[in-house]
Amino acid sequence: MVARWIRIAVAVISCGLGAAACSQNLGDAQARPAEASAALRPAQPAAAADSSAPAASLPDFAALVERYGPAVVNVAVVGKSREVGEFPGLSPDDPFYEFFRRFGRPMPRGQIPPARGQGSGFIVSPDGYILTNAHVVDGAAEVTVRTTDRREYPAKIIGADQRTDVAVLKIEASDLPTVRIGDASKLRPGEWVIAIGSPFGFENSVTAGIVSATGRSMPGSESNYAPFIQTDVAVNPGNSGGPLFNMSGEVVGINSQIYSRSGGYMGLSFAIPIDVANNIKKQLIETGKVTRSRIGVSIQDVNAQLAESFGLDRPRGALVAMVEENAPGAKGGLKAGDVILEIDGERIETSSQVPVIIANKQPGSRVTLEVWRDGRTQRLTLRPEAMHEEGARVASDVSDSSDEASRMGLSVRPLTREEKRDADSEGDLVVVNAGGPAAAAGVRPGDIILGVNGKRVKSVEELRSAAKQRKGKIVALLVQRNGAQVFLPVTVE
Repeated sequence: MVARWIRIAVAVISCGLGAAACSQNLGDAQARPAEASAALRPAQPAAAADSSAPAASLPDFAALVERYGPAVVNVAVVGKSREVGEFPGLSPDDPFYEFFRRFGRPMPRGQIPPARGQGSGFIVSPDGYILTNAHVVDGAAEVTVRTTDRREYPAKIIGADQRTDVAVLKIEASDLPTVRIGDASKLRPGEWVIAIGSPFGFENSVTAGIVSATGRSMPGSESNYAPFIQTDVAVNPGNSGGPLFNMSGEVVGINSQIYSRSGGYMGLSFAIPIDVANNIKKQLIETGKVTRSRIGVSIQDVNAQLAESFGLDRPRGALVAMVEENAPGAKGGLKAGDVILEIDGERIETSSQVPVIIANKQPGSRVTLEVWRDGRTQRLTLRPEAMHEEGARVASDVSDSSDEASRMGLSVRPLTREEKRDADSEGDLVVVNAGGPAAAAGVRPGDIILGVNGKRVKSVEELRSAAKQRKGKIVALLVQRNGAQVFLPVTVE
């Protein structure tokens, strides 16, 4: 009896391994691609399964993978090397740094080997444009794309948008295999989807699952400009940037994030809708930057208690918590306490919809809002303004070696309006990366640059110009860090 129960348990476990294992147990019958999109019949208990039963209810992904797998690539990244100072691990502003500098035994200077990483991507045009995640190529000094036939190409980063986590690469090639682009708005929870990528370096690995939800916002995210597709497809480190396919063989998303307490897959995967990624791709290729709109409000979800207090029939809409002075929202008549119910006829159920919709409007265009105020609906007309963006992150954050910022080892970008407000700073530039002379002088990523050699600088161009006007080899950077200001002398050879 014990042996019999063990055999039954093994049968149940083998069917739990997925469609391929189950189809083998049911007679190795395979479903045709056309049949795979049909509604699935409820699974029968393993002990009662009929070996002669057809496997039409089980999806077959083989044809899809064979057709579009060659368009999925591995993206290998080599980061920038970092210089080690005299006392590794001891910050220059640490109280003991000066003591050890004067009386301690210094360690030899050197370079920390560059970090290496990898992710996935997919080819969207025969001439070599590739979509991947921005975080895959963030801080990259070299990017190499490897195709399924083992060819390798150096890749150029056309641009990367941190807010949506989308990046565009370009390799010099022709007649490349490409994916087909689908419509993410047609996805329904319960649909089968598959991911192809390079988890942990295992290239062109295929995993399958279903759509769990659409229009998700990520908890703790600073800005939600991608209404994520949530799936239960197994996605692990290395899958980032790879495509999410529907059963028609169309790409509907870019696998981007997982929710995990262990660092590995726990059943919650998130993909960027392909329409969002295509919009970013088009802007980066055509203009090298991404333009978004804003109306200058802070919003929150409406829960059951708030809905009752405002007299709404149910929890819905986006509650306006704060309106910036002289921003488009204020100019259009929005007030704190208004509940946004519609934007240009599109119904608002949750606050996460608003940033996405507004961001995709053209700056200066006419936008109509329906709001709930004082127990009734009102219509307001706004004209969004362009959001101050950090801009596209190009192939090298630092310009060529003749550039003054590059010679200092600095990589900088403009502060966003939100960052400037949060830091309570008069500065306009923030350090992205610091290496070489800048790192040796104590400059850190996140420092806000206020001035160069006593001159206030507000742009990258002003920083370069002021650095060129130095006398001698020293550039005195005035930086703000944690609310304090300090001069750091950078030696430029």
